[in-house]
Amino acid sequence: MTMTDQKYNGWTNYATWRVHLEWFDDFDLCAGMGYYTQEDIDALDPYEVKNDLQELVEQQLECETQGNDTKVLAYALSFLGDVNWYEIAREVIANAKLAFHAE
Repeated sequence: MTMTDQKYNGWTNYATWRVHLEWFDDFDLCAGMGYYTQEDIDALDPYEVKNDLQELVEQQLECETQGNDTKVLAYALSFLGDVNWYEIAREVIANAKLAFHAE
């Protein structure tokens, strides 16, 4: 079995599950990103949103490690390289649609 054949709690892999759990579980896409509106939700493409989510996490990690040992950031960014951002984006968009249409 290769690493790509393994799932973790229904997600592509451990990295994807962990990032979703810690960063995007109950994430409000409109408030969290600041430039998506509720009217945008139905037309959002996960391929576009995945880059925004990845950039958000990378920037936050850079801020949190600023002035510290750069090895920590390198390890964190390496871990993020295993994340299936598309899968997270799909989930975040689906949750945003549910929240928007529930109102």
